[in-house]
Amino acid sequence: MGRRKKGRDINGWIIIDKPAGPTSTAVVNKVRWAFDAKKAGHAGTLDPDATGLLAIALGEATKTIPYVTDAMKAYAFEVRFGQATNTDDAEGEVIQTSDARPTDTQIKDALQKFVGDIEQVPPQFSAVKIDGERAYKRARDGEEMDIAARPLFVEELVLTDRADADHATLEMTCGKGGYVRSIARDLGQTLGCYGHVKWLRRLWSGPFDVEDGIALALVEEHAKTDHLMPFLLPIDVGLSEITQLTCTAEAAAKLRNGNPALAIGMAQYGDECWVSHQGQPVAVGRFKSGELHPSRVFNLPPA
Repeated sequence: MGRRKKGRDINGWIIIDKPAGPTSTAVVNKVRWAFDAKKAGHAGTLDPDATGLLAIALGEATKTIPYVTDAMKAYAFEVRFGQATNTDDAEGEVIQTSDARPTDTQIKDALQKFVGDIEQVPPQFSAVKIDGERAYKRARDGEEMDIAARPLFVEELVLTDRADADHATLEMTCGKGGYVRSIARDLGQTLGCYGHVKWLRRLWSGPFDVEDGIALALVEEHAKTDHLMPFLLPIDVGLSEITQLTCTAEAAAKLRNGNPALAIGMAQYGDECWVSHQGQPVAVGRFKSGELHPSRVFNLPPA
């Protein structure tokens, strides 16, 4: 018999305005501890030195994480021209330099290359797996790897500020799997001057906005108290990118047991949808011939 997880059945989303320094995993662990929750996870890693939105799911909300990670997201970041680093950010070792500096017009023209459906090579220091091992672990050992390019959709990439010739602030809206460090590295190469990310901040991701986030220090201050509960968002906020349907009590019981059941609402055959009963999420799945075929069910107490 498996060991029961310690903690409370806390279900919902908490939005953190992550500070520079801790890893995303460390922030998740801190939030889980503060809420005394049985289970927690995040919807998209931020590098330790990155700041901004980190959406953390607790309990049954972890089942909605894929719908947030698959959503569009936006970043603000500053590129430092004239230097390439081995990590593609300011924490790495400078490996190439250039005295060339681009004009604003050259930057704006070059940015068009990175908009739309593009191919992007992740940084050497990244969490992608190479022969079953994380790339950053092999990079730390001094190994240089051939990492395959990956598709990325970039909806928008614009120049928003130019503090001086060495720096440019950009904002990017993109889909799942984008590496801002790769954008900075490749932009520098395109402009013939090298470049890396000086700082990075995630502004929003799917339904979540950093303006609604709370400081990690506040979580620590009010840990293990009810003062944190007002910041907990409902599970279904993480499902706002897909269609909502409703169902009867009888259908809800069937869905919770993993069986197809009648769902009420407007959806097309094959659409991925979520079903609620009395305002509470019941299941996520595919809509076929008037029924939802569940792929995930929510084990929640009665409303």
